[in-house]
Amino acid sequence: MASQEPKMTSQEPKTTSQEPKMISQESELASQEPKMISQVSELDSQEPTVTSQEPTVTSQEPKMISQGSKSASQEPNTPSQEPVTTTSSNPPSKYSNRVVLKSILEPSDRWKEFVGERVVVGGWVKSSKEVNKEPAVPEQTTEGPNVSPRHRDVRCVEIFQSRIPIFRSIAKIFGGGGSSHPVREKPEPAIPEPPRPSVAYLLVSDGSSVASLQVVVDSSIAPPSQVLPIGTCILVEGVLKEPSIQAKHSIELEVEQILHIGKVEQDRYPLSKKRLPLEALRDCSHFRPRTTTVASVTRISSALTFATQKFFHDKGFLYVQVPIITTTDGEGFSEKFQVTTVLGKDGKQNDTGGVSLEVVKAAVIQKSNLVEELKRSESNREALASAIQDLRKTNQLASQLEAKEKLKSGPSMKADKYSFYGDFFSQQTFLTVSGLLHLESYACALGNVFSFGPRFRADRKESAKRVSEMWMVEVQMAFSQLEDAMNCADEYFKFLCEWILKNCSEDMNFVSKRIDRSISYRLQSMISSSIEKISYMEALKKVAVKFEINQEWGIALTPEHLSYLAEEVYRKPVIIYNYPKELKPFYVRLNDDGKTAAAFDMVVPKAGTIITGSQNEERIDMLNKTIEELRLPREQYEWYLDLRRHGTVEHSGFSLGFDLMVLFTTGLPDVRDVIPFPRSRGKANN
Repeated sequence: MASQEPKMTSQEPKTTSQEPKMISQESELASQEPKMISQVSELDSQEPTVTSQEPTVTSQEPKMISQGSKSASQEPNTPSQEPVTTTSSNPPSKYSNRVVLKSILEPSDRWKEFVGERVVVGGWVKSSKEVNKEPAVPEQTTEGPNVSPRHRDVRCVEIFQSRIPIFRSIAKIFGGGGSSHPVREKPEPAIPEPPRPSVAYLLVSDGSSVASLQVVVDSSIAPPSQVLPIGTCILVEGVLKEPSIQAKHSIELEVEQILHIGKVEQDRYPLSKKRLPLEALRDCSHFRPRTTTVASVTRISSALTFATQKFFHDKGFLYVQVPIITTTDGEGFSEKFQVTTVLGKDGKQNDTGGVSLEVVKAAVIQKSNLVEELKRSESNREALASAIQDLRKTNQLASQLEAKEKLKSGPSMKADKYSFYGDFFSQQTFLTVSGLLHLESYACALGNVFSFGPRFRADRKESAKRVSEMWMVEVQMAFSQLEDAMNCADEYFKFLCEWILKNCSEDMNFVSKRIDRSISYRLQSMISSSIEKISYMEALKKVAVKFEINQEWGIALTPEHLSYLAEEVYRKPVIIYNYPKELKPFYVRLNDDGKTAAAFDMVVPKAGTIITGSQNEERIDMLNKTIEELRLPREQYEWYLDLRRHGTVEHSGFSLGFDLMVLFTTGLPDVRDVIPFPRSRGKANN
């Protein structure tokens, strides 16, 4: 260790000598500021320009840190440096002094631009190892011929420890040699050995990319026990260098300063070095984004979200937010979640405890008299406030009992007339199944609109492609027919596939290696192939031969039937249209034949039905007839019928299962692995 100290000391002048260079760069950056501002406006069209500027921004990071240690005499220079940081073209450093790892590690050969730069990085430890330092090799000295080389490495403590037996023997001879009593020797105190110097090698990820950065932490900077545990969060400052030992990592960070350590309770942390199955990760959904697989899926999902907004924005669509709480069943026959506030804190319906209505009414009279008496006296305002609150609760209890009495005495009354007394809403409300109906009202005023949000189904069936809460992209277009909706859906689907291949190459490479080797080829084939359009009857004939079923009109095509058509018969996306009207929602337009509906499903290989759409019924008489035939509650749809009474127009649309699209682009088999916090029957843990 002693031989290494001169070496560490010799590095300090080298670090100090770099500071003037960094300061001299500030004037260069300040002189180039107008040029940087002009380049910011060209980010979208000149991505290579942004790439070439990022190392310059990274070199400013240590400048921001070093300013905190400057003396007061240097503070007047600080305001002139702020515009340089503000106009920086490196987005990762805009809201933090750390550098996002993606800007260093992607693309794979970009790290060469950062060698020698001092940066601040942060992230979570994914794997780690500790390597003990080898004993230092003694150096030859030229001080004189009589000086032994090893004398330079011997410390005073070691000399003293080696001479203790000699000192004890001398004391024994001169101090206790003539005594007849034996001298009792005291035990030597145990001198703990200093911890052996070591180096911690950490693989750190901040979630911005698939690749991780190797971070090297010397034991003299931080105890290895603090930084080695998996899941530890660190924020460090250091210099980027090429590894001294050739390995799979092209660049590493040699840490000079620890800025933050977020410790981990190792006995309770669910993630470990071993690769956990996706099924096990569902039980700790708040930690699974730290795994490489879920992190890649999340980045792909984010890219699909951005691509959705870009596609419809470029096509002139307007984004509309539709309600989550609604009084309307969006399909007429779906399983819905009811919204209510009449349940108590224990999850049970508020009960009156067996108290009769007469007793409660008598209590109301008694408490009312007490309130009036306290108002007249005006002596105790606290007692008056308490009495008023007690009276309100008693009146509420009386109202609940009256509602129950009406329920018993009036069975002919409709339940929705009185059963929601005291609830938050005055009528029955649900979590929305579909936002298409509400979206129509904006399409009939603004033209082409779309929405993106969660939709809910109280479906008790377990399925790998269906859970209770799923996100949908919904589209409505005025002055359009069924063929227009099919063409838009086809173009939108191909745009998403192409966007992922162009903008998520690193994540797709990881997905191909870890999950599905053919996923990139499959996405490319979706882009290049033309979609196949067949009628329901044509599809029924093809699956009837394969699955030996009767070609009976009205038979629903199962997911197995649809997968067979897309994966084996056509081997590309298939659109099936003109379904029997009984298989589609009430609002779908009835065709001229009187038995088919103007609806379609888009089926893709390995994913099944990913888009459903239709041309909606614009004729009020036909819509009224369908509502009566299905015996739907007409009062729920009066507002929807108003769109046909006042300025009706032909319109069509579709909805894409966003979570199913993420499932398709990643090759995963279960939708619960692509939804951040999946909700299914009996499972809502956080």
